[in-house]
Amino acid sequence: MTSTERSFSRRSLLRVGLFGSAALAGAGLLGSLSGCRAEPSAAGFTQLRDSDLPMLQRLTPVLLEGAVPESSMPSALQGTLASLDQGLAHLSPAVLRQVQQLFDLLSLTVTRGPLTGIWGAWEQAQDGEVQAFLQRWENSPIALLRQGHASLQQMILMAWYGRPESWRHCGYPGPPVI
Repeated sequence: MTSTERSFSRRSLLRVGLFGSAALAGAGLLGSLSGCRAEPSAAGFTQLRDSDLPMLQRLTPVLLEGAVPESSMPSALQGTLASLDQGLAHLSPAVLRQVQQLFDLLSLTVTRGPLTGIWGAWEQAQDGEVQAFLQRWENSPIALLRQGHASLQQMILMAWYGRPESWRHCGYPGPPVI
């Protein structure tokens, strides 16, 4: 590796670190100014907040496309959100704060548009826009965005595939009866 390649990768690392720090600090500052930090849980949930739900209700059907029949999507969505909420309740406080920061980053109007390309409300976003956002984050040169994509995808898919109603689709007969 030449010194030029090494300095480039160091610069890239510094840029990513600075961008990530600035984005999270900005989201944290905006969140604290708008009162997001103290936001209580949404009705029926222990960890998910009202501000998280529009984003998750829009992302989940797109991520579950093909795994859930269209007619079953409303109940699958509610079950997945309930399982996700349960999973979040078992995270350490530090990891839960990081997940909430990611959700804040995606929910706040000021940060959502530039980071996702979805400038309007989540409820108004088309499937194509959501898919484009997910693909952009998945293939981003910025490691923090790739990590955000992986986190969102893993959390939602784990919440769905941990539910008994998802097992039939993937051929899992369920746990053995003891």
